[in-house]
Amino acid sequence: MLADFLEYDFLRNTFLTGLLIGIIAPLLGTFVVVRRLSLIADALSHVTLAGIAFGLFIEKKFAITFITPIYSGMAFSVIGSIFIEKLRGVYKAYQELAIPIILSGGVGLSVIFISLANGFNTDLFNYLFGSVSAVSVKDLYSILTISVIVLLLVGLFYKELFTLSFDEEHAKISGIHSKPIHFLFIILTALVIAASIRIVGVLLVSALMTLPVAASMRLAKGFKQMMCLSIAFGELAVIMGLISGYYFSIPPGGTIVVISIVILLLSIGIKKFKINRIRKQVNINGY
Repeated sequence: MLADFLEYDFLRNTFLTGLLIGIIAPLLGTFVVVRRLSLIADALSHVTLAGIAFGLFIEKKFAITFITPIYSGMAFSVIGSIFIEKLRGVYKAYQELAIPIILSGGVGLSVIFISLANGFNTDLFNYLFGSVSAVSVKDLYSILTISVIVLLLVGLFYKELFTLSFDEEHAKISGIHSKPIHFLFIILTALVIAASIRIVGVLLVSALMTLPVAASMRLAKGFKQMMCLSIAFGELAVIMGLISGYYFSIPPGGTIVVISIVILLLSIGIKKFKINRIRKQVNINGY
């Protein structure tokens, strides 16, 4: 089944891109979920859509080709992430307000730029739901660069990110500069979301950052194990989703999400089975 993906260049680009996204999205998603910021992926994905629609508008109206939709989407996503962090500082007692504010702004800008770009077309549809054939060599190199940056920075600042995720007050007392780490984390999240859109699509990208993590939480015995399981589940969902999307001629994003949900349900079932088996064992032993 993988023969076509290895034979044709455009499918090979998509497959390699999917493998990279299957690593970095659940990796950062682990920190996102633990920090209870799961909805931030939705907010930034809609801001990214505004950037993509802006890029399409610029291409069509002014024939400017060096500002591609994917790069304008990344720029908007990074700017949106900075605004979220700034608003979290403004509304210190109600920090969750920052996410719906930015999400609403992203939706509003998306509608405006989509209208200016003459509405929906095939390109925009691919960005919304992902595409098996839309990934170019340029996209692959861009996502490879982002992946290397994410892996290096997470490796360098793992201790700080881990401490801030579980106990921010302890992190500050320990001398960790929380503000720059927060900015670094949210910008990396924005880049990963923008990069993942080619494969998963704007409307479904948050699922790839949260569903594998939700599944791994039911089975993992520690944070590092949860991270590794999240990446494994993410890769499994991406690979199966890309193959299904190609052979059944459907957008891969939806398939990736459905497979992720199946993995989640299986993990919940396995966890319940283990708990019931332990309870039965305890009853048998008379305790």
